[in-house]
Amino acid sequence: MVSIVHRTIPQAPLQHLLKAGQPPLLARLFAARGIMNAQQLDINLGQLLPPQTLTHNQKMAQLLADAIAARKKLLVIGDYDADGATATAVAVKGLRAFGADVDFLVPNRFEYGYGLTPEIVALAAKQQPDVIITVDNGIASVDGVNTANALGIQVLITDHHLPASETPAAACIINPNQHGCTFGSKHLAGVGVMFYALLGLRSELRERGAYVHNPEPNLTALLDLVALGTVADLVKLDENNRILVEQGLRRIRAGGCSHGIIALMKVAGKDSTRACAQDLGFYVGPRLNAAGRLDDMTLGIQCLLASTEAEAFQLSKKLHDLNLQRRSIESEMQDTANVILDESVVAKQFSISLYQPDWHQGVIGILASRVKERHHRPVIAFADAGDGMIKGSGRSIAGLHLRDALDMLSKQSPALIVKFGGHAMAAGLTIRLADFDAFTQGFERVVRSLICESDLQAMLEVDGSLSEDEMTFQSAQLLESQVWGQGFSPPMFYDQFEVMHQRVIGEKHLKLSLKPVSSHALVDGIFFNQTEMLDQHIQAAYQLQTNCFNGAQKVQLNLRYVVVS
Repeated sequence: MVSIVHRTIPQAPLQHLLKAGQPPLLARLFAARGIMNAQQLDINLGQLLPPQTLTHNQKMAQLLADAIAARKKLLVIGDYDADGATATAVAVKGLRAFGADVDFLVPNRFEYGYGLTPEIVALAAKQQPDVIITVDNGIASVDGVNTANALGIQVLITDHHLPASETPAAACIINPNQHGCTFGSKHLAGVGVMFYALLGLRSELRERGAYVHNPEPNLTALLDLVALGTVADLVKLDENNRILVEQGLRRIRAGGCSHGIIALMKVAGKDSTRACAQDLGFYVGPRLNAAGRLDDMTLGIQCLLASTEAEAFQLSKKLHDLNLQRRSIESEMQDTANVILDESVVAKQFSISLYQPDWHQGVIGILASRVKERHHRPVIAFADAGDGMIKGSGRSIAGLHLRDALDMLSKQSPALIVKFGGHAMAAGLTIRLADFDAFTQGFERVVRSLICESDLQAMLEVDGSLSEDEMTFQSAQLLESQVWGQGFSPPMFYDQFEVMHQRVIGEKHLKLSLKPVSSHALVDGIFFNQTEMLDQHIQAAYQLQTNCFNGAQKVQLNLRYVVVS
């Protein structure tokens, strides 16, 4: 059962936003999301937090500038998700624009694991780099950095993950979440951190007189990639990140973006001239992620770096096909998980740990997310990793910091977890197959000590009702023009309806004609992944959307949760 919670609307901020000229609908939505004044909605690039305020970024800039001046060979080591792919592309494009000799390496996750491991350093060393630059990884790579140092390779770390107690002995680390960093936003994605490194490098080169006679590289040309990685990595869209995403979306809509992003939107059936944050999260990101999940993220990075439309389209087709394969694998794994899980047993648990020997390592994170959505409990799904090891990917619920929970368990049982890392809401780990039962019991014990039974009640936050005058195509356009996402949730409304007509389309979705109880007008609705017919009278949580089909433009209600009236 889902508990419907209506967001509160602080009146003082609401009145301030209305006086500043915000439309009433947006004013109440912004006020309910913590916006106190109109200045917080300024999305001009001049409002970005200054690059020199990111701890150690000036030192990073000096080291990069020195390396470029000395014509040193730079090698970017990326991660295998969309954030890592976009961060790698931003690093390569940006550093080349500054004249650097730079290439990239993204090791296969199934062979080399996560982070700058000694094995990855050994692989990288074959290219004889002078400097390794990590993007979206490295903060936990103590052994890998030691290996690189022993080989005489300088390591520069750009990351955003939470650090452990020991910090790698890199030449420089920039990470808003590292110990002692006073940067005003802790929510930069890995791609955002790399973008800030480039901003710092440009400032350093200005001071060195590099642009007295030459034009500066236009770093805003990279913001489409920054926007994609930021949205796809589900970091909180605070004020700083909303600026990065909005500015990137503007460039995508105007066609001033990478061929790869346009191609990925095209194969997903989306119009890049009308791109919104949800398109990046639900359509572009998954296709890019498919490469890292099933194969090698090199394919995804090559797509983002493609120099022609034709090259980008060919690569995007391969990514699209991989995503179809991923969805098929995911569906089979979900079916298995549904069979394994006994609803009555799950109801008595505070956590869920799952393992099947034939599950795909690259898809267990998605599986964990789906199981969490269904049962509203922290979930860790494991797959076989060979040599008696299994790798897990976890997803959490509000109230439980997943990485901290794993850290607590590792302190209580030091031999249980081989390695782990991650965020509050997502984490990865490796354990021995023989320890799966012990882990399951230990994780359950830790979770029970950190949350209470009420935390297991799923809640759906809604923004109240829409009037007949607000339930329009123009209102939907207005909402879709804004940046919504993690920590700045897309608007969800709640109203009573009479179902006038309904039919199943595409074998798995309900197409609806609805009449709000407060109106005589009919409005179209869609209820995805629902084939069971609804009662005549319902209460529904829904999103207001535009629907353009065969040249006709209509407003549509995307039903997300239905209660029988």
